[in-house]
Amino acid sequence: MRALLCLLLILGGSLSGHLQAEQAQQFGDYKVHYSVVNTTFVDPQVAARYQIVRDKERAFLNLSIREQLPNGESQALPATLEGRTWNLFQNQFFEFREIREQDAIYYIGSFEFSDEEIRFFDVQILPEGASRSYQLKFKQKVYVD
Repeated sequence: MRALLCLLLILGGSLSGHLQAEQAQQFGDYKVHYSVVNTTFVDPQVAARYQIVRDKERAFLNLSIREQLPNGESQALPATLEGRTWNLFQNQFFEFREIREQDAIYYIGSFEFSDEEIRFFDVQILPEGASRSYQLKFKQKVYVD
């Protein structure tokens, strides 16, 4: 996953018009990092390795959850996720896939879209060991590459 993460960070700096750089939202001791990536920006070898279908009208939501520890550090946490994305005409539910590599845990869920479409996202996140779930909501314009 390091290859995918590195690719996402590089793309975040060079393709700001087509890819929104990683964002994060804090929920108590949990920080949720998220980004929306057009699948054509992923190298074919990386896509094959992580079973990402590349298509000009397909993107994925990438999420990771980190818990802030008392010593100031943070650790990746597994989580249960349910979510959807929609526009004015269609509603798509995510089937999140967990990807683990070394000490990193990521969740990706793909979706189809049209060029210059505004997509709404709503994800319920239950970090392992948490007593409640958290709701991540945002909207983003997506573009065909």
